[in-house]
Amino acid sequence: MIPLKDINPSRSFPIVNLAIILICSVIWLYEVSLEKYEFNDFIYNFGLVPAEAFSKPYQLFTHMFLHGSWFHIIGNMWFLWVFGDNVEDRLGKFKYLLFYVMCGLGAAVIQSLVSFLTGAVHVPMVGASGAISGVLGAYLYLFPHARILALVPVFFFMTFMELPAVFFIGMWVFIQIINGLITLPFAGMGGVAWFAHIGGFFVGYKLVRVFYRRRSYW
Repeated sequence: MIPLKDINPSRSFPIVNLAIILICSVIWLYEVSLEKYEFNDFIYNFGLVPAEAFSKPYQLFTHMFLHGSWFHIIGNMWFLWVFGDNVEDRLGKFKYLLFYVMCGLGAAVIQSLVSFLTGAVHVPMVGASGAISGVLGAYLYLFPHARILALVPVFFFMTFMELPAVFFIGMWVFIQIINGLITLPFAGMGGVAWFAHIGGFFVGYKLVRVFYRRRSYW
């Protein structure tokens, strides 16, 4: 399922959400300008390598602004574009930025724990997926009945459907969990950081209750 837009207009301009998208995009354009060996060095220096988390703690922050491919960044930024503006509108600018970063950190810690358990401590993790998963968790809590216009596969065709947020995001979480469990034995080979997605989502779903206060928009 591919979300196209949510039928849930926000009341304010999402400056923080757009700034995150812009920063990630600029960094990605810098990444693709690098030679292959420079790109690899950049990923290992600023991506999150669990074995180096204590000696290079800045990686816990920098990894969430890096990406590994065009598909990776386009998918992440599109989800952030669709869901982030409403969460920012509800939380307020500063709270949303802090919430986003904390979700990214929580996702990184959970994925790192899985990496230590599976022996994948030298595999770098990059991407905003964990933080954006937290945004999805917040969206589900704040707007469970909002409608999501999505492109949905039906047999051999794709069709447009309006789906409740609770169904769309619920299916997304289910897919992350299934993929995480299936690929767990192969975690040492790299690939998608499924447990960053799962962890980020549940961190966001719980954390938004701390950040959100009804009728508090600053």
